[in-house]
Amino acid sequence: MINYNKLKDEVKNIINESFFNVSISFCDLDNGEHFSVEGDKRMQSASMIKLLIMLTLLKKVEEGEISLDEKIKLEKEKRVEGSGILKELSYDHLFSIRELLTLMIIISDNFATNILIGKIGMDEINRTAKDFGLKKTILQRNMMDLDAKERGLDNYTSSDDILKILKSIYEKNFLGEDMSKLAIDILLKQQERDRLQRYLKEDLKIANKTGDLDNLENDGGIFFTENKNYILVVLVNQAKSNILAKELIGKISLKIYNSIGV
Repeated sequence: MINYNKLKDEVKNIINESFFNVSISFCDLDNGEHFSVEGDKRMQSASMIKLLIMLTLLKKVEEGEISLDEKIKLEKEKRVEGSGILKELSYDHLFSIRELLTLMIIISDNFATNILIGKIGMDEINRTAKDFGLKKTILQRNMMDLDAKERGLDNYTSSDDILKILKSIYEKNFLGEDMSKLAIDILLKQQERDRLQRYLKEDLKIANKTGDLDNLENDGGIFFTENKNYILVVLVNQAKSNILAKELIGKISLKIYNSIGV
């Protein structure tokens, strides 16, 4: 029997040693046991907001309002910097909604993300957050919209909200079977593996999404292990450096992985 109260205290000790601003949420998917540390605190989402965009998009696909096979042309005037590869390609290429979704998640492509925000609508994405019961998650600006950021607009979430999104995908209680499976399949292709998986074996299956800004690192994922499935979300900001924030996420992840005996 796993003593989750003891594990929570051990995680708190790791956090306290860092002096960073940290929010974590954990759930044992086999028995429903869960705990959080500052799990309801509003934090800058960085690219974690892309999970909400994915959820909204796939719901629209499920309802027949959007087709994953629809092709969209890259437009030069919509190009943005930051993470991703689309900005490096020639314009007038056609990409399917499915391809843009995949790029948004597995390499956090900002250009692809903004195209999808435009396709769905920011209000519709935030309506999903509200209807879904997310308390601290809101999309207020496109990726790399520095003018909006200077006006005080940003994207926010909490580790509890991210856990709720991931748990719903795992349990297939918001999206149906096919769209939930697609979401997990895409998340399993995630290219960023140096946070939650930092000190774990390379072949461990984690369906996750990351996010980062200066002195901020986020990661949340569904862990599929031989003996137990669980969700862990760790959001870190006000870190001394991004490397130290990644190491902290890795230490917390390793502590939980070892403690649950998988």
